[in-house]
Amino acid sequence: MKTDTQVGKTPSSKGRADRGPAPGAPGRLLFLAAILLPPRFTPARVRYDRRYRTLDKYRFIVGFLAVPLAFYALFVVSPFLQAIYYSFTDWSGGPVANFVGFDNYQKMWNDDRFWDSLQVSALLLVIAPVITLVLGMFFAYMITSGGRHRRGQAIAGVAGSSFYKVVYFFPQVLSVAIIAVVWGRVFNTNSGLINGGLDKVGVTGPAWLGGDSTLGVISLLTVISWSFIGFYVVLFSAAMGAIPSDIYEAALLDGAGRTRTFFSVTLPLIWDTVRTGWIYMGIQALDTFAICLVMVPPHVLKVTPVFLYERFRDGQYGYATSIGVVLLVLSMAFSLIVMRAGNRDRIEY
Repeated sequence: MKTDTQVGKTPSSKGRADRGPAPGAPGRLLFLAAILLPPRFTPARVRYDRRYRTLDKYRFIVGFLAVPLAFYALFVVSPFLQAIYYSFTDWSGGPVANFVGFDNYQKMWNDDRFWDSLQVSALLLVIAPVITLVLGMFFAYMITSGGRHRRGQAIAGVAGSSFYKVVYFFPQVLSVAIIAVVWGRVFNTNSGLINGGLDKVGVTGPAWLGGDSTLGVISLLTVISWSFIGFYVVLFSAAMGAIPSDIYEAALLDGAGRTRTFFSVTLPLIWDTVRTGWIYMGIQALDTFAICLVMVPPHVLKVTPVFLYERFRDGQYGYATSIGVVLLVLSMAFSLIVMRAGNRDRIEY
């Protein structure tokens, strides 16, 4: 039996022959030219090079991403850059925009109305995601794993879980303006559904949207959470449904109840989804524009997007864009904080 050394081949040369020419075989100029040429015009000895195969893979990926990234840069990145530029000008909508430095930001710093609106937006940013995500996870867990154990199944949802998913998701198909109008009628002081029901039992209902900013914030939180809970019920239900039933069976054999199973099994396994939903919901709460504009009277409270809209309406475009830049910074800071605070080791299953 002949070995590699007997036929004049070393093991390393044999392996290199199987892989094709050595990575350094083609000349550098020939190799760089081959990157720019279509594959059919590329010399064979270059195509077999490992470096060329790697670059050809990336060239294939870039070919698919070039057009979407170009559109993204044109329609997303470019407007952001323009807004940042106009925030340093006194632009009022005309063809002339004089550079004024940080005057708009200094004006914003000394504007009490801006700080009042930012306080309301920051409150929504902190509270709305907590309420919405907690209720969304609770309903999703009940739909997925909260029912009685059925024969042959380790876990089962409550009866009619498919119907509940549709009901919870229904607010997502409604326009935001319709939601604001309907809930505005519900919170109406004189003829609203809530105060009307309280009057029937002899209780005088408060002016939910009349003048108390605390009640206005409570009303706004109620509407925001109601309109987004259905989305997170479906999102978390899909994440929980992807967990193998064997894991739940092992938890049941260890004697874990529903509460222990949720906190020790379900929540750690869907944590990446929860963190993503937390970021998305925080941005939605910070961008509460239509609901507040339509439902809440201006004298009760304002969120920062409504204050920004009023500056645009008054022709203060430079000042308004500076407010938009602040909202952009807050959104990015919130996303980074949540990603850093919610960073955990990924659990594979």
